[in-house]
Amino acid sequence: MLSEAERLFLSRRRVGYLSTADFSGAPHLVPICFAAADAALYSAIDEKPKSGLILKRVKNILENPRVAFLADHYDENWSRLAWLRLDGHAELLAEGPERDDAIGLLRTRYAQYQAMQLSAVIAIRVLDVRSWGDLSQ
Repeated sequence: MLSEAERLFLSRRRVGYLSTADFSGAPHLVPICFAAADAALYSAIDEKPKSGLILKRVKNILENPRVAFLADHYDENWSRLAWLRLDGHAELLAEGPERDDAIGLLRTRYAQYQAMQLSAVIAIRVLDVRSWGDLSQ
């Protein structure tokens, strides 16, 4: 689903932004670490301190699985600006081979995950891809 230029652009980004919404449509936006594979994007639920028992993004996904993900590149030379947006449906993977593979991808991409307990993974099933600008950055 991603073009080669979009896939390469995404691989160069270390953080992206996940947008979820609750049942009423109230938006919630958070930066996330991620790994991409085929028509899915993965983000781990890790062990860092949280302000509540259940993350707002997780609660929102359970109420409304429609999500958007944005990765961008900013430069003072505006001819070098770029962004990539993925729209899709999210689900939580608590077990199984896809979860295990996703955790492997995330641990390869982020050394910090090597020593962390990763309990679940958010899987975004990509339905639409939009990009703009100089994706060679």
